[in-house]
Parts: sequence; structure tokens; C-alpha cells
Amino acid sequence: MYYSQPRPQSPGRPIQLHDPSAPWSRLQHPIMSPAGPQPQQGQVVGVPPQSPGYGLVQYTNGNAHHHNPNLAPHHHHHQSLNSFNALTHYQSPVGTHTQPHRQAATPPPPPTSAQIPKHWQSQLDHADACRKAGSPHARARTAASNTRSTTKSVIPITDPNRATPKLENGVVNGHSKDGSVSGTVSEGGEGHPSSTVAPVATTPLPRPSVPRTAESSWTALDLGGMRLKNLAPPLFKFNYLTTLYLNHNQLTHVAPAISQLRHLSVLDLSSNQLDAVPPELGMCTSLEHLWLFDNNIETLPPEIGTLHQLKMLGIEGNPLQASLASIIQTQGTPALIAYLRDSCPVPMPPPERAWKVLQSEAERKMQDADPSSETFTLLTYNILCEKFATSTMYGYTPSWALSWNYRKELILTEIINYEADFLCLQEVDAAQYDDYFSPNLATHHYEGIFSPRGRARNMADSERRSVDGCATFFKSAKYRLVKQSTIDFAQVAIQREDFTKNNDMFDRLLSRDHIALVALLENRQTGSRLIVANVHIHWDPAYRDVKLIQTGILLDSLKDIADWFAKYPPRPGSEREAELSAVGLSGLLRPPDPTYSEGKDIPLIVCGDFNSIPTSGVYDFLSEGKVPSNHPDFMDYVYGKFTADGLKHDFGLRSAYAGIGELPITNHTPSFKGVIDYIWHTTSTLTVNAVLGEVDQEYLSKVVGFPNAHFPSDHLCIVGEFRVKKEASSSARRLPPSPVFPSGNKP
Repeated sequence: MYYSQPRPQSPGRPIQLHDPSAPWSRLQHPIMSPAGPQPQQGQVVGVPPQSPGYGLVQYTNGNAHHHNPNLAPHHHHHQSLNSFNALTHYQSPVGTHTQPHRQAATPPPPPTSAQIPKHWQSQLDHADACRKAGSPHARARTAASNTRSTTKSVIPITDPNRATPKLENGVVNGHSKDGSVSGTVSEGGEGHPSSTVAPVATTPLPRPSVPRTAESSWTALDLGGMRLKNLAPPLFKFNYLTTLYLNHNQLTHVAPAISQLRHLSVLDLSSNQLDAVPPELGMCTSLEHLWLFDNNIETLPPEIGTLHQLKMLGIEGNPLQASLASIIQTQGTPALIAYLRDSCPVPMPPPERAWKVLQSEAERKMQDADPSSETFTLLTYNILCEKFATSTMYGYTPSWALSWNYRKELILTEIINYEADFLCLQEVDAAQYDDYFSPNLATHHYEGIFSPRGRARNMADSERRSVDGCATFFKSAKYRLVKQSTIDFAQVAIQREDFTKNNDMFDRLLSRDHIALVALLENRQTGSRLIVANVHIHWDPAYRDVKLIQTGILLDSLKDIADWFAKYPPRPGSEREAELSAVGLSGLLRPPDPTYSEGKDIPLIVCGDFNSIPTSGVYDFLSEGKVPSNHPDFMDYVYGKFTADGLKHDFGLRSAYAGIGELPITNHTPSFKGVIDYIWHTTSTLTVNAVLGEVDQEYLSKVVGFPNAHFPSDHLCIVGEFRVKKEASSSARRLPPSPVFPSGNKP
């Protein structure tokens, strides 16, 4: 027997970094806990405002009856119900189907066919078909009969002269160049440039997902008509099932463990004795058909509002609450699912993400005792641009939690709470940078720089404000900006003489307008230098070659920029004294500003959304410093020296999270859960003190995906604290009189 267990309230664990006994101060999110009047009598506390547009109107013989709009499915009074087949609104044309324990009632006169909405007629047709499948294994026997009766009437003939179809996105008929099956689609215009989410619409959407590996030769199971009273627990281990028939049995409940069947597309629970649907069924987000015909269900849990791909919710033949019945009869399944989704109470928030300290206690004491020790913290975060956060892409997210007004407040509160020295944000559009983030972060002593994606070059000023890009903010009292540079991967590629300008290059590489924003900074007190590269790499897994080439261009360009920065002259004496005076250190004996013999001596951070998992060519290249020319991620495309000789860099990079084996996830959607965001640092000049840990696993096990009420983006922010290693100053040298940025990397 399985019973729902209440979720225990997780104790809040404050973020701890330097002193485990001292919790970090947290600002209060103004929307999550607003100040205002106390709730009125009868009002449900903790329930977000219901989405407008769901009029609860019941039609009976052409007359409209308005219901109480505040009556939610999770908080209602039982009403006297007329129990008959057609939910008191539309009578089933196939006759009355009653169960023994119900009282007979006289249904109203049936409406004409013109009065029945098309979607409700489809509901009645499905109910009729389900009732006819009452014998044991009816669907399985029908399928077997159809298979036996199917014969091939024509022998297919292959044309030997037929040309090989051209690859689209590395995929031919659903197979990539290396023969592996792909579940992705082409970009087909402007789509979300980030990672993954299951599509809501029936048309393909430009979002990748994890290809399913076949675990069994069968994916459908028919247990219908078996008079089952309970389901054996091993059934829920068949997580490869896509179709499950449990109709015409004697089930009185369904175990919460059904949530393990995440790949279910069709679930038939018709003609049982169910009084309720388990809330955990909302985790089965692949469901397109959920048939509950002819049960005793009076209400539906709001948690199944996450079933954003549901096309048919079969509830005919149930004494369903009048307000819910009215929505599905007059507006259809999508409207009812949206209503349940938007009226679902906000769940308990997860505990605070704990810091993972990688520094030993002895190292920490030595650092605290050394006044010349230099540390900084850095946060990187893909915040999910407003224009990409649509109900089509994120149909499982309540509309109020998906709205930009809600999400931007949550994003700002989150990044301010961590008090990082550097904030590297991706998917920030120009308007939000200018109007929201820049002025609000300025009040917390941040200065910022921004660069939109390459398409903004050819747009008018009004259109350019809607283009997203990368934004980097830094604590202005601690660092000063020397120069900024935008690396437009397509522009740099087209200027390379070794890149052959062929159709593949134009179609695959040059049509992607992703960028990196590079900030060259100096510490106001010590004069030490730091390079922070904020990057957003292309998302589509069918373009693995483009991801790798963009990363190769990034590292090549960073080498030129770092070498230039190493030759940049140190601060004049007067400027240095002014900087020290600003921080209250004027007149004290301080060591001279450090100098650097070559670019790789300058501490470097490369962070952002790489849209690449730890087994990808991008990860191999960044962590190992090279990939061979025959790496499978090049996909046999030709990109000059990059594919002829392979990729190399000598920065000596390491992921900040490598010390804990990377996080379990940095991106969480129904179709993808994995790591695609990173902070890379030079190991010769920087060491990691601590990193921000993972989200509570118990909380994640009950969450379909992000964004939601607590996480405003489909990505997580990741944060690290770094310590600058001591370096010997190089000897003085003659410096160029007028430093110039490398070609293609102008500030």
C-alpha cells in the first residue's frame, strides 16, 4: 500500500562562507512576502493570485450560470451533485453508464449537436471508446490483431541513383552524422538560445533535449479488464513505458509512485473506483492523454496543472466539482490545466544552498593573517530573458511566476544577497540593463558594462533595446575598469584567413550571433590585474561543431587580449596615490603595482552559459587545453586550422566546481537536467576557496522544472570565492606608447 507522506518543513540553513556560525543576511523578496493587509476571512493563505480569464460559467440548455470565481479546486465545499453520465451539462449520446453505488438521477434534456463544443464531443467519443474496451487486455488483443492483418502489398525499390539527402543540423531523418539518434530540431529562426524544455505546442520548438535510450523492446502495457484492486510496486520500475492501460479494474487509489513513470504519454484509469488522483501524477509531464472516465472523482489536485502537454483529460462520467466541469466543458482541457496550474498553492521553499569550502583550515588562517592576501567572489547566471519566457516554452510554470515583473525582483534579490564582487549575467536585454539592473545595482555600489548579441549591429536604436546579450557588474569601490572588449564569434571567424568561406560555414557558424564580453580590471588598492570573460555559447546539440569553434575563437581572442593587457603600463604615481587615498590608505608604504611579462600571468576567469555537458568537446578543450582534429564534436566539418590541427590553449584552466565533481544540475527543465554553466579559472594564478553548493535534492524530486515560484530562471546561479596567488614582479620593460586592441576585439 502506498500513501502520500506530508513533506516535512526543511529547516533553513543560512549560507556560510567565512564563519560557519554567522549566517549571511538575506533581503526579503518584495513579492514573495509583501507587506499589506491581513487575509480576509475565508481567504486561502499562501495561494498566489489566480490568473484572470478563467470564467466559471456553466451552460445548461443554453442558459449561463455563473459560479463563484474564488472557488478553487483545492479549497471548496461539497455540493449536492446529480450523478449521471454527462456531468449535468451534456448528456453522453451512448446512454447512461452508472456504477452500482450511485443514485440514479434524471438528466436534463440533451442539447442538439450544434450546441456541443467540438472538444467536448471529442471527450464523449473517447469515453465511448474506453467503455467498449472493457474485456481483459482489449487494447493488446486489438493491436495484435491489427498487426497480423497488416501485409506488405508493395515491395519497396531503392533508386541507386538517388542523391544522398543533405544534412540539416547534422541530422538526416532523425539521425546525426555519426549515426546516433537525435531528438532535436533545427533552430528555424530566433529561438531561446539556452538549454532545454519540453515543447508545449505540437510544432517543433528550437530546444534540445536528452535523447532517450531504449531500455526495452516494448513501451506499452495493457492491464485493462483484469479486476485488479492494487498495483504491485515493481510496475513503477518500468520507467520506459509510454502507454499504460489500467482501465476496467477495481482500483480505489493510485500510489504516488506512479510519478516514476516520467515517459508516459497515455494513461487510462477509466472505469475504476477512484475517488481522487494523486498529486504526484503532475510529475509525469510527458502525458498527452489522461483518461479518468467513469470514476468517483469530485475534484482534481492543482498539482496536475503541470501537465502542460496534456491534450485530453477524460473526466466524463465523474461527479466533478461544478466549477471545474464548467471550465473543461466550455473551454477544453488546456484551459482547465492552466487554471489548476495558476491556482496551485506555493510549495515550501528549499533550504538555503550551502557553501562547499575547498580551503583547508590552515590555509584559511594563513590567508586571514596575511594583510596582502587578495580574494574576490564571482557569480554567473543566465537569468532567462523576458521575451524567451513564454507559456509556450514553459507551460508548466504558473503565469504569475513566469511574468517578468515577478521574476526580475526575484533575480535582483538573489544576486544582491550573495554580495559577489563580480556579477556575470547572460540573456539580459538592453532595455532591462538600462532601465532596471544598472540603476538598481548602482545603489549597491556596482558599476556595469553590457554588450548585445551580434544582430544588434544592423538594428535601429528602438529595435536594439530588445536584443539580449551579456552584462558584467563589479564593485566599483574595489575595482576599476581599464578596457572592455566584445568578442563576436561570427565576426572574428569571417576575418580569419584560414577559414574557408563555404556554405557550411555560412549556414552553421556565421549565422549564430553569440558573443563574449571581456572586462580588463585593476584592483584599486593593490594594482593587481584581472580578466573576466562573460560568455554565452550556442545551445543546439546538433551544432556541436559550432559550440567547439566558438570556444576556440574565445580562447584565441583571450590570448591576444591578455598579451595586450600585460604590456599595458602600470598606474602613474599620482593616480596610484589617489586610489589609495580613496580607500583610506594614503601615505602608507605599499608595494609597487605588479607587472606581467606575458598575458597568461594575469589571473583569468572565463564563465557563463556554455550549453555543454562535462562529456562534451567544449569541456575537454577548456579543461585539458586541447582537442585533436578528429574529435567527434567537429562532426567532419572543416574550419581552417582549427579542424586541421585541432584546438589548443595554454591558459591552464580548471572548473571552479571540479573540486566537488561539478554540481548535479545547473539547468533544470522537464526534458533536461544537467550541468551546462561553469566558472573556469587559471590554475597558475588563482585558487578556489569555496563554491556555492547544490539545491536540496528532496525539493528537486518534487519539482517538475524551473522557473517556478522560488527559482526565476531555468538556470541556477553559480558562485565561487577565489584567492590570487602571490607572484614575483617581472623586471621593468619598454612599453608601447599607444596600446591598441587586437583586430576584431575593439572596446
